[in-house]
Amino acid sequence: MITIYGKSVCGGVAIGKLMFCKRNEKVIKRTQVEDADAQWQRFLTAKETALSRLKTLYEKALADVGRSNATIFEAYQMMLEDPDYLEYIKNIIRTQHVNAEFAVAAASDHFAQMFSAMDDAYIQGRAADVKDVSGRVLDVLCGGSEGMMEMDEPCIIAADDLAPSETVRLDKSKVLGFATMSGSSNSHTAILARTMNIPAIIGLGEALLEKYDGRAAAIDGFTGTMYIEPDEETVARMKEKQAGDLEQKALLEQLKGKENITKSGRKINVYANIGNVSDVGNVLKNDAGGIGLFRSEFLYLESSDFPTEEQQFSVYKQVAENMAGRKVIIRTLDIGADKQADYFGLDREENPALGYRAIRICLTRPDIFKTQLRALYRAAVFGNISIMFPMIISVDEIHKIKEIIREVKAELTEEGIPFREDVELGIMIETPASVMISRELAKEVDFFSVGTNDLTQYTLAIDRQNAKLDQFYDPHHPAILAMIRMAAENAHAEGAWIGICGELGADLELTEEFLKMGVDELSVSPSMVLPLRKRIRECG
Repeated sequence: MITIYGKSVCGGVAIGKLMFCKRNEKVIKRTQVEDADAQWQRFLTAKETALSRLKTLYEKALADVGRSNATIFEAYQMMLEDPDYLEYIKNIIRTQHVNAEFAVAAASDHFAQMFSAMDDAYIQGRAADVKDVSGRVLDVLCGGSEGMMEMDEPCIIAADDLAPSETVRLDKSKVLGFATMSGSSNSHTAILARTMNIPAIIGLGEALLEKYDGRAAAIDGFTGTMYIEPDEETVARMKEKQAGDLEQKALLEQLKGKENITKSGRKINVYANIGNVSDVGNVLKNDAGGIGLFRSEFLYLESSDFPTEEQQFSVYKQVAENMAGRKVIIRTLDIGADKQADYFGLDREENPALGYRAIRICLTRPDIFKTQLRALYRAAVFGNISIMFPMIISVDEIHKIKEIIREVKAELTEEGIPFREDVELGIMIETPASVMISRELAKEVDFFSVGTNDLTQYTLAIDRQNAKLDQFYDPHHPAILAMIRMAAENAHAEGAWIGICGELGADLELTEEFLKMGVDELSVSPSMVLPLRKRIRECG
């Protein structure tokens, strides 16, 4: 038996034959050409064919994994039409007089490296998407088919990595699990694996050898462990674990449709945190009561320029409609610190966590802020949208926000554009300052949402990104819990409700403590919704 280790992206156990992903390998050579215009036309024709194939894939994904997860293929179509991407390819063809294949491959490498170099893990995951999109154009230019493999029996799929288009084309009735050498836990393939509820492990590295193709295997999606030709003892242990997992899932499924009520009769809302439209399907699948945190900054991080009002409106509207009346709390952009977008032109800072970020950017660059607010108020017509503002430390900031909102409403009214007047407004409680003046802040807003990650960082004076300080980082510190309790008491004193959207919200050891504090809502990752609901129903 051979044991190799990777990183789990979807829990569960899979036991079966290993099947390596076989692709049509493309060798791209640089060729000098005389007629650059003809090569540009070749690319444009190939692009149109790739767009047509993507539309077909969208329809298949719609049937297999739902509308929310199928939107990746709409995003791919937009990526193929991106002006920066097209201009890069055109420039290479016309300035270097090279073949279209080489130009597309060069563009793919350029943009993939650009995304991979960014600090944010979610943006790093977009590097694979650029490669996938470019690969589809290269398939057309090189005359290769887009087929990948035929599956004769259920098996565990192994590959260096899997692109979303490859994942969707698989016969999911025969896929037991995924195992890849590389990949990102934030990639769309990982998201699709979680949506399809297929055990998946990434980052197995060079230890995952192609010579294992066809051999018996087992993957433990909980621990990120893979066994090649497992012995009888390991198979028995994996089968026992698999049976336990299925039993637990069946128990959790019974909670769907039931209210989150403690034994003493107290109800608490359980919502989900997401960063993209494609995550909505997972929210609904796990029966979350709403979205407690939609991280709108990913619209900016995934773009090469400021997203327009129409682009934002389209995304917010789609999320609101998909949630069909359930609450959707959208946080205004939280750019800065560890989330950087070059086109914002932000200066390098000695201590970015304490720097120019979030609401501080919005209030000093109102043109960016107003564009987002216009899109939000317009989209609120189509669902139950609330707006939340990050990094608030003063009442004066809220007054400035409300003044800008009045200007936005006046503009929309004058232009005759429909918008919702009574959108619920809230703020993030993520600094000691906001906790200490939470009674005054609560008079100005409808709700608080505690961002425990930053609140812990700022309260303990510990950089949560610094691994050397892990032994000192204590999210259960009495000071943190005391601050949450204080914010809850002050919110309720002024008629506001309070939730938690940071990592601590999913800490089942603290659930009962939060209920005692009077916390009204907990927002967690979609996969934690049902376990949290089970824990709430067990509390007194």
